Amino acid sequence: MHTKESLMEQLEQLGIDSQGTLLVHSSMKSMGPVEGGADTVLDALSEYMKDGLLVLPTHTWSYINADNPRFYVDRSPSYVGILPELFRKRPGVVRSLHPTHSVAALGRESEAFTSDDHRFDTPCARGSAWGKLLDRKAIILLVGVDLRRNTFIHGVEEWVDIPGRLTDDHEQLYTVLPDGTEISVPSRRHCGLSWSEHFWKVDEVLEREGAMHKGQLGDAVVRVCDAAAVAEIITAMLKDNPDLFSDNHPLDH
Repeated sequence: MHTKESLMEQLEQLGIDSQGTLLVHSSMKSMGPVEGGADTVLDALSEYMKDGLLVLPTHTWSYINADNPRFYVDRSPSYVGILPELFRKRPGVVRSLHPTHSVAALGRESEAFTSDDHRFDTPCARGSAWGKLLDRKAIILLVGVDLRRNTFIHGVEEWVDIPGRLTDDHEQLYTVLPDGTEISVPSRRHCGLSWSEHFWKVDEVLEREGAMHKGQLGDAVVRVCDAAAVAEIITAMLKDNPDLFSDNHPLDH
């Protein structure tokens, strides 16, 4: 049975900078039995990162769209697992205002980190939280999930301006603040193939180049990704081959 203390020890063994920025994508069930369940996992992450910044994705893109255009910051549920959904409701956690690709943050400079996302018309703009992960040399921790869940790679595709990733047209979406204020956020969306389903292809490359290493949290296999190194490697690969993620075939060695 894993405990808060044992999970915090594992985070230290993974080499995560407790004063830095940590983004966590997660599968709670992959972690096995944890005393106290999901709240204990969040307690461990929050306490370990108390001098830094802890970030979890709180995406709503699966159901916020032109037909259902209002994203309620305080009550629109995240659909990317139990940990983000519990985390966003915790005291002190700040949620960004992007209608489809919001994040929730706790800790140092959380307000500044989350403040700009709704000013952009794309899911992972360079000036958004996803780009700030790069500026802050963040660690991206994939707990029991693989690179197909690493939204940051969508950001890299966007910043390199790979064609065919985003709609040309905008959907009229709205972010609704807790006081009822509505903010207009015309948004382009990811389109075309299921690009992220092909992100696994660079797993070996990132590990070989030292941009990612594997370890364990609870029972889960985790991938510890250095955001800056990941961006540098994948940017170069995409410039060399813009179609890198357009199929599900392994890379040629």
